[in-house]
Amino acid sequence: MTTLYRKGAHCVFSIQVHTYFVTMYRRKCLSQAMVKRINEIAANVLVKNKCILSECKGEGDHVHLLIDMHPDNNISRLLGSIKSATSRGIRKEFDAELKTFYPKLEAGLWGAQLYVRSAGGASVEVLEQYIQAHSRG
Repeated sequence: MTTLYRKGAHCVFSIQVHTYFVTMYRRKCLSQAMVKRINEIAANVLVKNKCILSECKGEGDHVHLLIDMHPDNNISRLLGSIKSATSRGIRKEFDAELKTFYPKLEAGLWGAQLYVRSAGGASVEVLEQYIQAHSRG
């Protein structure tokens, strides 16, 4: 994969983040129609925050997202916004299907856990070697 750099007013960046959201109690309640809708909702939230949804795939109990971040964003707040918006949208649009898995779905669709990992780029060892090779000391 070729690294694509984006430009801001005073910066050049490429920040790739991989995350996944797990359904509450890891219930296998997500249909492909729900995953498609999660993709749409997440993409809308990200566009409003100058980010790009590069990939979104899911199975019955979780979805994976690959996000091209803009440096203006706080990662945990942004992911919280995506979790909130997708949970609200899916609960509203697919209420009947979700009732069989969650009779009382007021608490939300996603579990409280959060996983986030930087994706792409060089390993820490390679970066350390690069910095050491370019130091003037």
